[in-house]
Amino acid sequence: MQGLRAPLATLLFVGLSASIAFAGPKPNTSLGTIVTAEHARVGDSAAEVGTTVYSGDRLATDQSGSVQIRAGAARLLLQSASAAIVDDSEGTPSAKLLLGTATFSTGNAKAFTLYASRAAIRPQSDAPTIAQVTYLSEKELLVISKRGPLTITVDGETQLIDEGTSYRVVLEPPPPTMAQGPEGAGSGRKDKGMGGPPLKAGRSYFLVGAVTVTGIITGLAISEAFESPNRP
Repeated sequence: MQGLRAPLATLLFVGLSASIAFAGPKPNTSLGTIVTAEHARVGDSAAEVGTTVYSGDRLATDQSGSVQIRAGAARLLLQSASAAIVDDSEGTPSAKLLLGTATFSTGNAKAFTLYASRAAIRPQSDAPTIAQVTYLSEKELLVISKRGPLTITVDGETQLIDEGTSYRVVLEPPPPTMAQGPEGAGSGRKDKGMGGPPLKAGRSYFLVGAVTVTGIITGLAISEAFESPNRP
């Protein structure tokens, strides 16, 4: 009986090790594939075409770099000096823009979500959509819709961005002079550098105001990366 204890202890140890291995944390979910890359990184490694991108990966580009990934019915392009963390939110590809500019294209309304600061930017319809978002600061974003309408949601409040428009999104309490006056909504003063009064000042204190057409031209140029038939 004494001689059986060592083999039994060994079997017990092996069984426990195997159960721990199977019950251990699973690898991150495969999110997509890199289709173009230049002076870019995935984590600490150089980004290369064909590399699989996983949920939780950090993508970053140098001053003269760019990287584009395909994730299901969506594509994400990071321009120069940009960074984002990709994720898989309840089965839907997403990314958190940390700095710089990101452009995304989608084939349906649930294909992709781009987060920036407290805002979530999504396609509004199942029609092909192309959007560009620039992270100006924790309290300010530039959102351009080249194709298809978008929605911007902040703290549960949603604003629609029409196709072919460019808006500056301010994520901070509005100054007293921009509060709604007795004449009704839209009576606040125009913001400097914006094409019109704020479209909305809601409970979450985020303002959306139109900017000049220069941003639209930039969006049109960037969208060629998604529309060119020569790209995979």
